[in-house]
Amino acid sequence: MINVDDDCDTATIATLLGDECSRTILEETVVQPLSAKELSHRCDVSTPTVYRRLETLRDLDLVSEQTNPSTDGHHHKVYTATLDHLTIDLTEDGFVLHLTRRERMADRFTRFIEDM
Repeated sequence: MINVDDDCDTATIATLLGDECSRTILEETVVQPLSAKELSHRCDVSTPTVYRRLETLRDLDLVSEQTNPSTDGHHHKVYTATLDHLTIDLTEDGFVLHLTRRERMADRFTRFIEDM
């Protein structure tokens, strides 16, 4: 797991987590990778709405995106939550976020090769 404490945009993350659709995306994709269409059904919102939330979640590295090949030649993207743990501390300087993200297998493999 990777712990990230720097450059966290508190307002953006608070707004994102205050949004039911974004929370549902994170909750559903922590269980299994899902497509935007599947997330649209689970969130009960339009696919464009899901794509907008996914874009923000990806920008903050709270979800990862993978392309799943299909035998019929129609590949589709699936999304997986990378957010593992979030704490918010109130200090005299304001709120401080501490994010822990799940590390993807590909990232671990790359780091392993680089360390050799």
